[in-house]
Amino acid sequence: MRCIRQLFFASLWCATSWALHESDVGVVDWHKELIGVPLHESIHTAPVFHEDLILTATKSNVLAALNTSDGTVVWRSIYDAADPILLFKIHGNSVTSLSGPGGATLREYDIPSGHLLLEKRLHNPLNGRLHEPSNLGTAVVHVEQGSEEPARILALTNGDTVHSVDSVTGDIAWTWNSPDQGSLIMYSQILADKSTVYVIGLAKSTASYTLHVTTLSTTTGETLASVNIPANIADGLTDFLGISASSNSTIAPCIVWLEKSAIKAALLTPDLKGQIMAIPTILYKSIIDVGLSTNGQLMALKEDNTAQVLHLDAQTASLRPIWEFAGSAPSTAQSQSVFVGSLDLHGEPRIARVYWSHAHNATVHQTFVAQLAEGKGSTSGFTFPFETQSHGAFAHVAFDGTSVERGNASTRMLLTTTTGAIQLWQHDKVQWVREEALATIQVAEFVELPEKKVVGSHVGLEEETFLERIIRQFADAKNLPQYLLSFAKRFATGSYATVSASAAASAEDTLSRDAFGFRQVIVAATAHGKLFGIDSSSGQIMWSRVLGLGWARKVGGTIIPVKMYVTRTVSDGDGDTPQVMLIVQRRADNTLVDTVLFHVDALTGEDARDGVAAASPPGSNLEGVDVIQGPLIDVFMLPTPNKTLAFLDEFLQVRLYPDTAESLAEFETLAPSLHLALRAGSSGQRQILGHQVTLSPDLSQFYVAYPTWSVSFPAGEEIKALIPNTRTEIASIGKVLGNRSTLYKYLNPHLTAVLTTSLATSPPTCAVYLVDGVKGTIVYHASVPAAEGTCDVHASLTENWLVYQYFDDEFAGIGQSKGYHVVSVELYEGQAPDEKTRSSDTTSYSNKTLDMTVYEQTYVMPHGITAIMPTATKFGVTMKDIIVASRKNSVQSIPRRLLNPRRPKQKPTAEEQEEMLIQYDAVLPDDPRFILSHNYKVANVRTIVTSPSLLESTSLVFAYGLDLFFTRVAPSNTFDVLSENFNKAQLVLTVAGLVIAIMVTKPMVARKRLKERWYQ
Repeated sequence: MRCIRQLFFASLWCATSWALHESDVGVVDWHKELIGVPLHESIHTAPVFHEDLILTATKSNVLAALNTSDGTVVWRSIYDAADPILLFKIHGNSVTSLSGPGGATLREYDIPSGHLLLEKRLHNPLNGRLHEPSNLGTAVVHVEQGSEEPARILALTNGDTVHSVDSVTGDIAWTWNSPDQGSLIMYSQILADKSTVYVIGLAKSTASYTLHVTTLSTTTGETLASVNIPANIADGLTDFLGISASSNSTIAPCIVWLEKSAIKAALLTPDLKGQIMAIPTILYKSIIDVGLSTNGQLMALKEDNTAQVLHLDAQTASLRPIWEFAGSAPSTAQSQSVFVGSLDLHGEPRIARVYWSHAHNATVHQTFVAQLAEGKGSTSGFTFPFETQSHGAFAHVAFDGTSVERGNASTRMLLTTTTGAIQLWQHDKVQWVREEALATIQVAEFVELPEKKVVGSHVGLEEETFLERIIRQFADAKNLPQYLLSFAKRFATGSYATVSASAAASAEDTLSRDAFGFRQVIVAATAHGKLFGIDSSSGQIMWSRVLGLGWARKVGGTIIPVKMYVTRTVSDGDGDTPQVMLIVQRRADNTLVDTVLFHVDALTGEDARDGVAAASPPGSNLEGVDVIQGPLIDVFMLPTPNKTLAFLDEFLQVRLYPDTAESLAEFETLAPSLHLALRAGSSGQRQILGHQVTLSPDLSQFYVAYPTWSVSFPAGEEIKALIPNTRTEIASIGKVLGNRSTLYKYLNPHLTAVLTTSLATSPPTCAVYLVDGVKGTIVYHASVPAAEGTCDVHASLTENWLVYQYFDDEFAGIGQSKGYHVVSVELYEGQAPDEKTRSSDTTSYSNKTLDMTVYEQTYVMPHGITAIMPTATKFGVTMKDIIVASRKNSVQSIPRRLLNPRRPKQKPTAEEQEEMLIQYDAVLPDDPRFILSHNYKVANVRTIVTSPSLLESTSLVFAYGLDLFFTRVAPSNTFDVLSENFNKAQLVLTVAGLVIAIMVTKPMVARKRLKERWYQ
């Protein structure tokens, strides 16, 4: 008996590692490595070409290098959320970055390999000053000391401190601090040569800003001079710029600023006794750094928006305009131009201008070269077919000047679009596209594919009449013997769909369900206004649509996805068409907020509203329906066949979609039995679905439910998240114990987990509540500490099982001071086994809803988690595991047996062993067999979505954050599928032999019985 039990335990452990075999990598899973949308708003973080690589910092806080040939990620460095990237600077074959509050940390990387060469903490991040924009008051320059000595890195931090750092050892040679500690002067730029460092900043005045420059000794950091330059600068962020003629020029650097529509400049000398010069007779509105400030060129826009190139002449030591882009002012014929600079193979500057031309219906690229036409300058250009309907507009352009050669059309440029895509163009041909908006997915859902007969390639199948269908079916029946023979052959040889090959075999031209339902569509909405349909079997993008702004396109705006619902529309009894309804908040640039719904066909991305798709021009933006002219409080789906959506606006008034008489009648019928979990932010008397509810005036956040109650949490607690019960099909309502008694699950469909935080207390605390959504009863409550002043709590709720994780600085009894804790809570009916209250059928107004037993146990994980979700199966028969994304950039499965809160503290008894309980251990094992992501580095996962397949044993898992990862798991092994090495031929022969034996012996038995009757 003991051997059998041990074998059974071993089989369970093997079940948890079904998806972890090396042969399954790339077959049952896929991984998309992303870097995020580039930080193109600042020239210090925007993409830039460096030989055959593209370097960029992104909004996902990543510093990365892309291969220009195919767009693959050569290397990436992921920074912590509390350590935002402020800037990076290329010097030779290394790149230096400043990150953290005020530029607290300096790092240097080898560009070809991405290896970290240097990391230096310049000041405590807690002492960092937060500015807007965040990179204000920071700068980095490199100064060569000679062929024998390493370069010096000069770093400006906090707007008042300059550090001189050895680029090899990281030692700080000297540090200079501003005498006023940034109270009057904010330094923001550094220019340097081998002898002098020029620190440039703004000094506060009554109505505007004046310039202030301090010069330091490069070798010692000694102050040489400190002077206020008379100026009248309106915008301190954009109206001044420090430039130098070139890296090897003997002319002193220059500071340029805009003062009352005039551009002025002053040459900088170590003693700061230079002259101020101005460009006469021309009125300007702005100056632009295009990345050539250290090569003596910048852009300026005249008052009529015409663009000029200004050049710092090393021979005459003057700043003068050398070129004007004719017709560069935006008009009805063309868009606003984007200007970007780069260096050619000889180190000479080039400036590219990119704009959309309505006349050509294409994007125009022009390149200005100052050295052409006998030094007078010249431009050349071409058009390329940028698809605005698929990618919006281009937000930034990076230009590779080394790719431009006379007579050779090989210009390379990198476009960052408003929808979050990165495109590399070689002249007028696009080379590759990276959809980095997928790193900003806000909501995503699995959508099951219909059967093949619905979307197959049968021409005219949906238009055939009943008689034609009968004739076709009779024709198909003529081939029945051949079909049976083929089936037997496939079964005997094993050439039918297997678990490992099912998804791969389903990659057909038509979208249809595979044998086991592994192939589904993942519909995902991003923060950059784009909706994607992703093939779950391969990770390939099947379709994408740009979400239209509606009326807000005239003023501009952003779209914030909120929720997504999956629906199906039955068509003529032949099947169903999967659809999704996406609810977003549209924030216009004029501060107006609307709630918009997009109704989409999940297979094609087309508008699913009746008649709209046919009327829309091909390739146009997807337009939605304005449901509420204001913000959304919550939205829920009515449990009716029509899948009506009910929206609650800021006044808690109900809006229905579709807004039809039938939907209204359904809602009025269901209204008395609806129960909602809401977060609101106001007080007083409110009508919620026709019932008067009093909201507490003392709390800024609270929890309220329909119809007649509200529950307020303690003063100072603010709701951070509402987690509904992901209760699916329940196959069993009880658990049989080793002594043959039964624990009945507490199954309350109205349970909601509420996570709160209270930063007003000392120390700050977090809380986890289980609340009955009908009468507001708190079923379970636990207070947990806040980690470093924030509540980083993640939780999941399914059936009667609550799992949540938090970080604690101290935990007595496990031999360590800090740890990530996972708490497993199970709820059962009654106060003892065999007590049954029928919780799933009992009304929530009954007092029996509180008659329960809570089993709770705390465990410690080696790593923190960023997302948590239980597995989901079709009928709920399979044991549920917990899927978590850890901070070590992996996705792993934790078996429920390990999280069983009833694990005994002592050696399990015979009854507990029969129940498969194992002895309690405070620390959950960091077992590599639990890791689902193999060797993939799945970074910064925010959310995990699970979905059932057609196999009851298998659950699909999709994790998204910075990266995307998909796999499938079988918590109880694939018990409903024959093994792929099962001897099917032997089974066929055995069955055939039995049939033949029956056919032979049946007459013999009949004759024997007849003979026995004669003798009787």
